[in-house]
Amino acid sequence: MNTSIHSNNGSLTGNYVVAGGTKGIGLALVNRLRATAARVDVYSRGIDELTVDDVVRHHTCDFSDPAAIMTDLPDQIHGVAYCPGSINLRSFKSLKLSDFATDMQVNFYGAIQFLQQCYPALNRDADGPPKSAVLFSTVAVGQGLPMHASIAAAKAAVEGLMRSLAAEWSPRIRVNCLAPALTETPLAAKFFSTPAAREALSARYPLGRTGQAEDLAALAAFLLSTDAGWITGQTIGVDGGMSTLRK
Repeated sequence: MNTSIHSNNGSLTGNYVVAGGTKGIGLALVNRLRATAARVDVYSRGIDELTVDDVVRHHTCDFSDPAAIMTDLPDQIHGVAYCPGSINLRSFKSLKLSDFATDMQVNFYGAIQFLQQCYPALNRDADGPPKSAVLFSTVAVGQGLPMHASIAAAKAAVEGLMRSLAAEWSPRIRVNCLAPALTETPLAAKFFSTPAAREALSARYPLGRTGQAEDLAALAAFLLSTDAGWITGQTIGVDGGMSTLRK
């Protein structure tokens, strides 16, 4: 298979590694990549809704485990995305230190484990265009929201990591972060349990709807492509206008 990546057409024809790519946003991203990528390696606890074929491979790996090891990584990687996350919305007084630790492991420490293990292959081939890494934050980092203390703290750490690595890894690797508001995925299913709940949530956003997995996957795929070759160190809101607008 051709594993080169070209800079003249924004292609996504190399090798990509996605953590948490078996449902929700991660799965939507993998399905976009499978159309043109030479190889997509997906690392998650279970296969869930993922379809494995000649392009897409699945490897069992649990990023909630501090000792998580990624096996069978390709020798050269052109882009990576860390998609695992949590939605732990509780009052500060009800949160235990262990709750903060759990959110930090899944969202922050897991991202560190993922990036450190991918880095040698991601940093290979100095003559090609910059490689790309995509992480995920939340609108609650830039806009204070009640009941978000634990997840906002973990995702704020992710944003800090992103900016530091974007500087440290330049110009060889671009690093960016997406900050969604509530997105309709299996992780958030409890918030969309009835049509009335969905309607009430949609009314909070200037664009009149909550996010869909494809909204995030489309931008993540763009950031992984060479079309985004001059974008690094950015947290990009994908939130229906929630972080900057009032309807």
